[in-house]
Amino acid sequence: MAKHSQNEQMKHAVFVFSEDQLGYKFSETHPFNQKRLVLTIDLLRKMNALSNDSIVPARIATDEELLLAHDQRYIDIVKKASRGEITPEAGESYGIGTEDTPIFENMHEASARLVGGTLTAVDYVMEGKAQHALNLGGGLHHGFRGKASGFCIYNDSSVAINYIKKKYGARVLYIDTDAHHGDGVQWCFYEDPDVCTVSIHETGRYLFPGTGNINERGSGQGYGTSFNFPIDAFTEDESFLEIYRTSMKEIMEFFKPDVILTQNGADAHYLDPLTHLYGTMNIYREIPKIAHELAHEYCDGRWIAVGGGGYDIWRVVPRAWSLLWMEMNNIPLPEGKLPESWLSRWQPESPVRLIETWQDPANMYEAIPRKEEITDKNQQMLNKALYMIRNT
Repeated sequence: MAKHSQNEQMKHAVFVFSEDQLGYKFSETHPFNQKRLVLTIDLLRKMNALSNDSIVPARIATDEELLLAHDQRYIDIVKKASRGEITPEAGESYGIGTEDTPIFENMHEASARLVGGTLTAVDYVMEGKAQHALNLGGGLHHGFRGKASGFCIYNDSSVAINYIKKKYGARVLYIDTDAHHGDGVQWCFYEDPDVCTVSIHETGRYLFPGTGNINERGSGQGYGTSFNFPIDAFTEDESFLEIYRTSMKEIMEFFKPDVILTQNGADAHYLDPLTHLYGTMNIYREIPKIAHELAHEYCDGRWIAVGGGGYDIWRVVPRAWSLLWMEMNNIPLPEGKLPESWLSRWQPESPVRLIETWQDPANMYEAIPRKEEITDKNQQMLNKALYMIRNT
């Protein structure tokens, strides 16, 4: 792996962002809304947690780079759709022009910019210019080689992992804590022994994409490098974090990666409108903390992080993603109230009452009557998964 020059001081962490990343926009009413990037950056700035010195621009991925995880035919179709040269009906077999992933102007350039942001993050970490790097515009984990899916046109994580392998010859551990299964990334590396994919997600019995069963273990030379932890609907913090902590320690010992890439969807929260989990802000404090510790313990600190899902863009995503960046920079995680300047700036625009504190209200939801049953079911799943890890 490349080293930074002696004359170039290594940054602790870089924040990859360009205004152009906001161009990934399906419509005014679509649930995938990049306004969440603006809200998060403004919150971090008002916390004095993000300076211009830490921000690096996202470049556009080249066609050659996109081909690391996508077919040329598909890239050509996306380009034509960008220019209005195909109808939604013609695009449907490629997953575009659908209700989930409608066609929009310049969609190729906007999508390639999100991929390029993740590649920028990769190069900063793998070349030793920063220990950690964050591209919140990335994390589009449902994209397939020849098809868009679930709001995702190009799969930046799949491109980035193959880019890491090709350019740096590294073994990659991909950790996905989005409430939706990271299917596109898993299937891309299902037969690859040098890439380990881990997904903790709401069971596919209730939620898109319906995959991510515990018995999806990889195949061929990649058998035993795919790990899935499908948790029950209404799962709360304690059960979620028990699965995350316990499984990740064992998987790190088993796989011994050179670098960690984490996908940080913020849709396992109780307030998310598209999922059925009962997480609170506590999980978004702990998930990055554990990933940070593991990166330093096993990977000399090499940690690349991307965004992902998160559809309550006002009350959940800005707080969750701010905590991620603060953890990356060893900034003490805040307690108490959010900055008044941020609340007063955005409350008039928000369609819901903003949560004014870093922690969620204690009475945010009523007690779950099946809590013990759900926790026991998740524990049984974890025990079975751990048995598989230990006997691979």
